[in-house]
Amino acid sequence: MFDARLRPLIDPPLNWAGARLARMGVMADTVTWLGFVFGMSGCVLIAVESYGWALALILLGRAADGLDGAVARATVKTDRGGFLDIVLDFIFYGSVPFAFAIADPDANAVAAAALLLSYYANGSSFLAFAVMAAKSGVETTAQGEKSLFYLAGVAEGFETILFTALFCLFPNAFAPLAFVFAGLVAVSAGARVAVAMRQLR
Repeated sequence: MFDARLRPLIDPPLNWAGARLARMGVMADTVTWLGFVFGMSGCVLIAVESYGWALALILLGRAADGLDGAVARATVKTDRGGFLDIVLDFIFYGSVPFAFAIADPDANAVAAAALLLSYYANGSSFLAFAVMAAKSGVETTAQGEKSLFYLAGVAEGFETILFTALFCLFPNAFAPLAFVFAGLVAVSAGARVAVAMRQLR
């Protein structure tokens, strides 16, 4: 919901840092993998209930996730890089509720399952529309320069990072927070389906 509004604020420092890394010879795929390692390490720490350190690593991973695109823009954007970025993002985001379910299955498993279901619905509607948009030659830069069509929704990157941080800051409240966010993500998925059905007539 807020991603497009935040882009003018976060893009300039990201592009500056990305250009510096590019001049040092750092490749965008390297930054993508580094961010993924940070994020998945954070999920391991969630599973063993070390929530503070988990949050620190996850935030580092999300910073790298924003930085890899800036490095790509300063060098050469590739389809392989765009593919890798979205796939690793989906793996990471799905791993967060799974890690909370491992940490406390009795309290968290059902809420984690509900959140994963909402992610599945949202991700499939997002990616399916991107495929159809590519077939039709439809493009947008409303969410910044992306490798695929980014159909905006209620729950986007900012909201997902916010709730992930809340999960780590208040782990005993994971279940109610996860149900709330699952509802927001489900609304986002439904809205994307409605937009797609209208635009793909």
